[in-house]
Amino acid sequence: MSTGGASGGASAGASSGAGAGAIHRLVVFGDAVGSGSWSMDAKRRMRAAMYEAFGEAFAAIGVEPGTVHQEDRGDGILGALRPEVPPSFMVGRWIDTMYESLREHNAGRRERLRMRVGMNAGLVLEDGHGLVGRAVDLACRLCDSPTAKQVMTAAPDADLLVVVSDWLYGNVVMEGGRYVEPGHYRQARVRSKETDETAWFHIPRRPAPPMPPFDETDGGDGSGDPETGGGPTRGDGPPPTETPLTPTKGNRYHAGRDLLVIKDNTIHGGITGIRNGEGA
Repeated sequence: MSTGGASGGASAGASSGAGAGAIHRLVVFGDAVGSGSWSMDAKRRMRAAMYEAFGEAFAAIGVEPGTVHQEDRGDGILGALRPEVPPSFMVGRWIDTMYESLREHNAGRRERLRMRVGMNAGLVLEDGHGLVGRAVDLACRLCDSPTAKQVMTAAPDADLLVVVSDWLYGNVVMEGGRYVEPGHYRQARVRSKETDETAWFHIPRRPAPPMPPFDETDGGDGSGDPETGGGPTRGDGPPPTETPLTPTKGNRYHAGRDLLVIKDNTIHGGITGIRNGEGA
């Protein structure tokens, strides 16, 4: 795609609004797992296989070289398709071909190319330097999210994880179609930086990915918020109940929000209030 049109869009945007020249496009961002520990030669082989897999996947849906915008991200690739490419092709045959290409490459190899892929759709602007837009930001953050990394850690034999935005799942994946497996996706909340979104996770050829039992926090460490109240999520579950403990001779115990011990007429422990009545 020529950069002349992108530059013209940028100029128009400067004069008639920040969004001028932006068009609705499907954005895909792929990132290799664990490549930071590889040698230079291993990285070279990884990058060659990564570009080959992307090329095969695009060719499988009829997208010819030069008709898709691609940016090199070192151990990843950022791409945006032209609006006329049906997004159902991307969540169907594209994913299936990507999976098969990675599986074939990794067969018998000790250093396997495993990839996380984030997908989203929305307004995207080419400004002559690259892609700009919230749709781009979200695709990248879905791919790099702590939950995505946790899923790949929990599935060490998986070659590909796909994470799609809630909009893409509801409007495209849910419609189904050839190679599309809407029932094999699982939902999770993604919170990172300015992002607070619902996302859908999918490992091809599996009924469900191994999802971590928490929502992500703004800290981005994947540890999740601390659970309270005894339920599966923050604030769920019944409040703590007051359960009497078995007293020993001369001692009385009261267990609740505070622990009060009366021993030989001496009070031990913190007191937040005194209640009249038997045993108080």
